Amino acid sequence: MTSSLPPQIAGHKEIVSLLPFISSPRHDAVLQPPARERALMSAQQKPVPSSMAITLQIVSIVFYTFIAFLCIGLPIAVLPGYVHGELGFSAVVAGLTIGAQYLATLLSRPMAGRLSDNLGTKRAIVYGLAGIFLSGLLTLASTLLLAMPLLSLGILLLGRLLLGVAQGLIGVGTISWCMGQVGAEHTARSISWNGIASYGAIAIGAPLGVVMVADYGFESLGLALSLLAALALLLIRNKPSVPVIRGERLSFRAVFGRIAPYGAGLSLASIGYGTLTTFITLFYLSRGWTGAAYCLTVFGVCFILSRLLFISSISRFGGYRAAIACMSIETLGLILLWLAPSTAFAMIGAGLAGFGLSLVYPALGVEAIKQVPSTSRGAGLSAYAVFFDLALAIAGPLMGAVALNLGYSWIFFCAALLSLSALGLTLLLMRRADA
Repeated sequence: MTSSLPPQIAGHKEIVSLLPFISSPRHDAVLQPPARERALMSAQQKPVPSSMAITLQIVSIVFYTFIAFLCIGLPIAVLPGYVHGELGFSAVVAGLTIGAQYLATLLSRPMAGRLSDNLGTKRAIVYGLAGIFLSGLLTLASTLLLAMPLLSLGILLLGRLLLGVAQGLIGVGTISWCMGQVGAEHTARSISWNGIASYGAIAIGAPLGVVMVADYGFESLGLALSLLAALALLLIRNKPSVPVIRGERLSFRAVFGRIAPYGAGLSLASIGYGTLTTFITLFYLSRGWTGAAYCLTVFGVCFILSRLLFISSISRFGGYRAAIACMSIETLGLILLWLAPSTAFAMIGAGLAGFGLSLVYPALGVEAIKQVPSTSRGAGLSAYAVFFDLALAIAGPLMGAVALNLGYSWIFFCAALLSLSALGLTLLLMRRADA
């Protein structure tokens, strides 16, 4: 080879020794850069899911929330009458039977968050559905023991407690699963669709339960709960779950402390929700009006429409600004209810209150979840939900005392003041975040 080279090159052995190296193809130098570029181009060309595709993914997960709250809604309107009329216990005991479920949900929130974080969101939902299945069996067993009222009530209460724990597990599990599936940037959409599923299911379940008991007896409810839970367990078997996020997790107390300012705002604003749904019928009766059910319908329709039509405003304007706007609308609606001279004004006020309240939970929730690491997301969602539970628990006795001393119209004035307090707190949180 050297003989064919020019004399000036052939004389340099170093150059001659490099010639095969230079002339041969170099896979690491020639082929690898294009391969890296192709990989990068492939990643860049990966289609971004459309808004509809993201929504469908979320809906496929919150379907299990719908099943859970359908099971909660079925007995809600007929259970007090069953305990009081069939079993022969007082109205107080009937109320405690309903309240046992919500107490169980509240107390199980920390456990639900830890389980979702440590074992996975899908497993949390599976455990919740199993709890509903057992609750249905216990409800059915209770109806077969009418001859022994005390034992029947005890079994029924155990079923209610299981249903409450299941509500906490599924509520946290579905939202956390949605966030892991579609990304934390869609937190508001995940929370909103979960709320639509829950409220819609209760709206369907309550009247359906009344019809079922009238036609087939109370025992049909226990059977329905178990069958619905079994169907959901069958459907969830092959649904791929999101991986558990590994890493250091905060204690529930630490998570609760970070979430508390946002949760306090949620509680103050949500007392209006508890006030309206609990006392609107008595408010109408105190004025000599009829048609309180229509007022609740207007509230519910505006609530759901707001979530469907304006959920993107949270990602567009930010959680703080969306919450402030919604609290302002809610406050206006509550003031209209306080001053309402007729049912028409009352329905307008209820509609505005529902419209405003609708996005408060997801708007503040977006900012609240940012305060905790992704490894403690389930605990954060659980801690945040505690404040909504507290608002509903406080609204009844607090506004009952107001109505007893000042009259029913003043409960809406007090709720409006609390909503204004929530607005002021949110303004402070926004300024602190912008500082």
